[in-house]
Amino acid sequence: MAQETLIRRPSKERLRLLMVQNGVLFAVVALIVFFAVLSPRFLTGPNILTILLQISELGLLALPVAFLIMQANVDLSVGSIAALASVCGAMTMVASGSMWLGILAALVVGALTGVINGFLVSVVGLNSFVVTLGFMSAWLGLAQLLSDGKSISGLPGEFTAIGSFSVFGVRVQIIVLVVGIVVAWWVLNHSARGREILAVGGNMRASQLMGLKVHRVRVSTYVVAGVVAAIVGLMLTAKLQAASPVIGQGWELQALTVVLLGGIAFEGGSGRIRSVIYGLIFVGVLNNGLVILGVSPYIQTILVGLTLVVAVSLDRGIQQAIAKTIAQSARRRQRRESAGNAEERN
Repeated sequence: MAQETLIRRPSKERLRLLMVQNGVLFAVVALIVFFAVLSPRFLTGPNILTILLQISELGLLALPVAFLIMQANVDLSVGSIAALASVCGAMTMVASGSMWLGILAALVVGALTGVINGFLVSVVGLNSFVVTLGFMSAWLGLAQLLSDGKSISGLPGEFTAIGSFSVFGVRVQIIVLVVGIVVAWWVLNHSARGREILAVGGNMRASQLMGLKVHRVRVSTYVVAGVVAAIVGLMLTAKLQAASPVIGQGWELQALTVVLLGGIAFEGGSGRIRSVIYGLIFVGVLNNGLVILGVSPYIQTILVGLTLVVAVSLDRGIQQAIAKTIAQSARRRQRRESAGNAEERN
């Protein structure tokens, strides 16, 4: 009887740990069922494609934000970087008439902003929250200054055509998101850089003693975040057929909500790409369902803000629950080992 109890307890602990780590997945399922009951057109094929299209740019932006949080940093300026890259890319296209020069200019702007953010955070040692909060305003202000606060139209037709391009009925934005998810999953799980990011986030001092080039890892992650933000800015510009200095305003908080809902801990050192996907689907389903039900956009904004608060609270609760479960499992294992040693001595 005692042996059966010992066998069952670890299973219960694993089940509890599984439920804690995948709580957002259960929430996604419940939310889908809720909206499907209230609206018969929620689960239709066209609406599912609409949801995927609506979350494509946000999902792409959330991936580098997740990597930054895994290395115990944050970037609150990615939305403003998208706007700045959008404006710079569009101005270059209009001035030169070349789509490729505009795309190159946007990517260079994204990389440079990432270098600046990463240098100040990693090399200078400033707090990542403070630095990127400041640049959230600075990059947005620069975008408004360059564009005089106005949208920029007259872009090359070959560029704007990308915004509506599709393959077998699937829009290019969705394809880019899927590619981004696959690349992010591979980097995190099957590359040295993914292991280095987790190591730096888990214990930066120990990583330095192991010989890891911590500054290079941290700065390069910020550069990737800047480049991806620029790509998002270009995608939005092509979709809207015009650049805008406020094109990504507020997206940094939505990306942060997605990542925290997925259970990526602010402390760094751990994380899963599939958890980010769960958080992304939750936000996408919530926004789309509220629109279908005719809920006021102001209420939607309130709910997104409350979701961020809940996500931060869940992040702390999840980490505490995981730590408690692991500690209980360790204590039980220690008691079993002690009981086994006592029986051997007898």
